[in-house]
Amino acid sequence: MTEIILILVVVIFLQTTFLAIRSFKKSFNYYGQNRKIYIDSSTLMDGRILNVAKTGFLGGVLIIPRSVLREMQLLADGKDSEKRNRARAGLDIVRELERVVHVDVVILSDPLDRTPVDDRLIQLAKENRGLIMTNDYNLGKVAATLDIDVLNINDLAMELRADFLPGEKLKLKIVAAGSNPKQGVGYLPDGMMVVVDDASSKIGKTIEVEFVRFFQTSSGRMMFAKISETSKPNVSFVKGRGRKR
Repeated sequence: MTEIILILVVVIFLQTTFLAIRSFKKSFNYYGQNRKIYIDSSTLMDGRILNVAKTGFLGGVLIIPRSVLREMQLLADGKDSEKRNRARAGLDIVRELERVVHVDVVILSDPLDRTPVDDRLIQLAKENRGLIMTNDYNLGKVAATLDIDVLNINDLAMELRADFLPGEKLKLKIVAAGSNPKQGVGYLPDGMMVVVDDASSKIGKTIEVEFVRFFQTSSGRMMFAKISETSKPNVSFVKGRGRKR
């Protein structure tokens, strides 16, 4: 019995030690000053990284290898007009990022040899315990298999998008009047406000609404909706008289 208890104590100690070490490692790499984010050309050519950087949510150092800049330069001088325009825009994004006060941007003078740019990014992130920011699906998958964390602007956009899109319908309880006449207000499970036109008379009732548009401001998110046709009373007229049915 004593041996079993001793074994359990040793197992618990090892598990606790492992979790503590992993937690410390992640905290050091992610939130400390050594958090390095290596940026690839697909992220720069996408352009949305500039908007994310301006919000101040990107902690750490944004590192743009010189090989990535050369890759965009070659595309900017290429014959493909679409890639040429995107690459030129990406080079402009680099200059704009350097002006953002919320982030530190470093242009890394890595060797301009024949090493593929994606391989170079993986090598740098692996050697320096960094992350890779990319919109390239294949690069992200390869990095993940090598235990390198990946930041993807597309994934971020998906997480932040509205749960319901225009045209979708939902049962919603109207709990209050809106700021404008005839408007009613309800709330989604995540707390987002939904303003419903012509629903001021439906306070206290649960009705089906159809989402019209999504509105995002610095103070929060809200949806605008209208009463679904299935929730409206069906009125037919017989010999000049109105009759609900």
